[in-house]
Amino acid sequence: MENKNLEYTKNILTKVSFSYELFTKEIQKAIKQLLPYELLELRIWLEEFLEDKPELLNSKEMFIVFKSHL
Repeated sequence: MENKNLEYTKNILTKVSFSYELFTKEIQKAIKQLLPYELLELRIWLEEFLEDKPELLNSKEMFIVFKSHL
């Protein structure tokens, strides 16, 4: 069973995926709010989500930030 905060974060990220700036801002918020195991799950989800979103390709740089929090 997934955490409601994680589900909420995925929902928000999906909704703001039209904008690189908003997307990265929401990722930064998630890093501050989610627990380490939730961040790991979010990272896995993001890898799949970003596969078909070339406009957000630079968001993959955020994985560097994830590494420092895991």
